[in-house]
Amino acid sequence: MVVGPRLDDDLAVTWVREDPPFGGPVAALIAALPHVDAEEVLVLACDLPTAVPAIAALPDPLESETDGACLDDGRRQWLIGRYRSAALRAAASVLPDGGRDASMRALLGALRIAPIGVEPALTRDVDTWDDLRAARGGAMTESRTLPPEALNDWSAALAERFGLAEGDIPVSLILDLARDVANGVARPAAPLSAFVAGLVAGRAGGSPADTEAAVAAVVEMARGWENR
Repeated sequence: MVVGPRLDDDLAVTWVREDPPFGGPVAALIAALPHVDAEEVLVLACDLPTAVPAIAALPDPLESETDGACLDDGRRQWLIGRYRSAALRAAASVLPDGGRDASMRALLGALRIAPIGVEPALTRDVDTWDDLRAARGGAMTESRTLPPEALNDWSAALAERFGLAEGDIPVSLILDLARDVANGVARPAAPLSAFVAGLVAGRAGGSPADTEAAVAAVVEMARGWENR
C-alpha cells in the first residue's frame, strides 16, 4: 500500500491519500489503517534507498511482549518499523484531526516499541540531490541540471542574494534539525525551530560553530520533549 498521489495505475499496490493532503506521516499512516487487514504492518518512508536491508533488520514476527519495533541509529527511526495493526489503531484513535501535523512520537511514543540498533548508513534518507547522488552510487553527474526548487540551487541563490559564503548555509544540518523536531515534537515546529536556531546562532556571533551549537541545543530539546 502506498499513501500519496497516484503515480502509476499499473503498479500492483493500493493507493490511498490522507485528507487533506500533505498532513504528514502520521496522517498518512492513519489514512492507510482502514485498508489493512494484516495483524502486523511494515511502515517505510518513501525516500529510503536501503529499504530491502532495512526490512531485513526488523524482527519477523514481532516479539510477543512488544507493540512493534523500529530501527535505531542513535535516535528512533519510527518510519522504518514493524508494528501491530491493533496497537496503531488504538494509538491513532486518541489523536485529533486524523493525526494531521502530529509527530510520529505522538503516535508511537506510548507504545511498547523495541529499538533495533543499526548503523546510520542503513537509515539515511534522501533529502537533497547530493543524497540522491550518493544513493545511486555516484551515477548522477555533477553537471545535472537541477530544477529551480532544488535545495542546492535555492541555497546558492540565497547565498548570492545576501552575500553569504558557501559554508554559511549548512543544508544537511538544518534538514537534520527539521527531521528531529518534526519527529519529536510536531511538523509545524520544524520551521519555527530552524528560525530560532538561526536567531540564537546569529546573536552568539554567527560562526559555523555557533550554528552547530544552536542546532544541537534545539535537537536535544526535541529528543527530550516527550519526557517533559
